[in-house]
Amino acid sequence: MMTRLQQAFALNQQEGLEQGGSVSVWQNGQELCTLYCGEAYSGAEWQAHTLVPIYSATKPAAAACLLQALYDCCRSPELLVRDLWPSFPVPELSISQLLSHQSGLAALCEPAPLEDLEACRHIIEKSTPLWGPPQHGYHPQTFGPMLDILMLELTGQRVCDFWESRVRAPLALEFYIGHLPVEQYDNVAQLRTARMLGAMPRTPFYREYFDESSAVHRAFHSIVGYGSAREMSTPAAWQCGSPAKGGVASARGLAQFYQALMGLLPGSPFAPDVLEWMSAPQCSGMDCTLLQHSGFTCGAMFEPEEFFPGGGFGHAGAGGSHGFCVPATGLSFAYVMRGMELGNLPGKRVQRLLACLS
Repeated sequence: MMTRLQQAFALNQQEGLEQGGSVSVWQNGQELCTLYCGEAYSGAEWQAHTLVPIYSATKPAAAACLLQALYDCCRSPELLVRDLWPSFPVPELSISQLLSHQSGLAALCEPAPLEDLEACRHIIEKSTPLWGPPQHGYHPQTFGPMLDILMLELTGQRVCDFWESRVRAPLALEFYIGHLPVEQYDNVAQLRTARMLGAMPRTPFYREYFDESSAVHRAFHSIVGYGSAREMSTPAAWQCGSPAKGGVASARGLAQFYQALMGLLPGSPFAPDVLEWMSAPQCSGMDCTLLQHSGFTCGAMFEPEEFFPGGGFGHAGAGGSHGFCVPATGLSFAYVMRGMELGNLPGKRVQRLLACLS
């Protein structure tokens, strides 16, 4: 398996798909392989410990924090959101439904600034959901402030603070959500904007995405701040602590998070219930935002069945980053990169690597 992975990673380089990146595979608490290549930025070679913004690959780590906080309080994700957040505009929604993108609040009534959580709260509260359970649709941006508000109501902390004190620091993970030390700034790779190769894909999603009046467009632009590769390659973005997209990680650190989630690292802070909640299917079918089939657990996406019919889960990040685990086999995988590609789901580079693990 590892030989095939090395060959696939090398092929990505040979075909010019890789400008700089890393892949890491772990199983049952042991590192099987960490590969890296290219430049982190001009004049700096990529290393095993190189960090890079991972966008939405942050989401499962953030969700795991909220679920652990619920467990600590002897509660479960079946708790209604309104029990923590009385003014939430979907009164009968459970936290498990919110974490699985069923609230219908992906597109808000007006934009809200990412760095002003109270403004986000106000605009979420006055927005009208566009769907409800059992329908679902990916919440690329609003997922972040909704998790932060719930965590504040439950613990008095933001997700990034809980992550730092309960997970990252005790395990010394190379995976930061905010709290990135200044001395690590030179260790962060500089993202490069996706290059257009040929014509724009003519799919329903892209037609809607480029229509500024559409709900799909608003879903990706309802929370304003740190959207572009240039903005994400700044210290301000690395410190923003957004639960939806603020993670900065190495491939090794992202893969180790999933090992901790499965209880396979010494000192893991996650209760077995958290893994059970994050493994259980919550919804599946046509995605009202992505306009294609998708499936979610509490805070994570199902992995493609053609690669992992046994039930893996994780999350892709904008541009190509990806992390996941397969609890049945104790396997975790992470891929991070510098050169972004179009799309919100695994592209050619990642699919080639995933095929080596099946």
